[in-house]
Amino acid sequence: MAVDTPGVRLMVFLTEDDRSGHRSLSEALLERAREDGMAGATIWRGVEGFGSSGRLRTTRFSDVSIGLPLVLEVVDVAERVEAFLAVVTRLAPGALVTREPVRLLRQQPAGAPPLDDPGPRTHGRP
Repeated sequence: MAVDTPGVRLMVFLTEDDRSGHRSLSEALLERAREDGMAGATIWRGVEGFGSSGRLRTTRFSDVSIGLPLVLEVVDVAERVEAFLAVVTRLAPGALVTREPVRLLRQQPAGAPPLDDPGPRTHGRP
């Protein structure tokens, strides 16, 4: 059965240097998105970019290719994304964040809970 649901894409702009304690901030946020049962999340690595500092981060010069730009992209229904935004605000208070409406299209087996079901998602795990 095809499911077409209004959703939100949240994009969090980070760098490889951003940390949450001793861990990569992007990985910590990705793990939390998974634990929270978000519909999907991906970390994208940029080959070149800059942030609020204006410092260019690039792969063009091997001796300065540290701290490359990263983007964490998370998609789900609006309520779940808004709840996850509170986590982002706490763990990455200085990060640039964008939100935009999207359509979530997914083939689901008969009897599967809809994307806007407020219950936890197990993604096939008991």
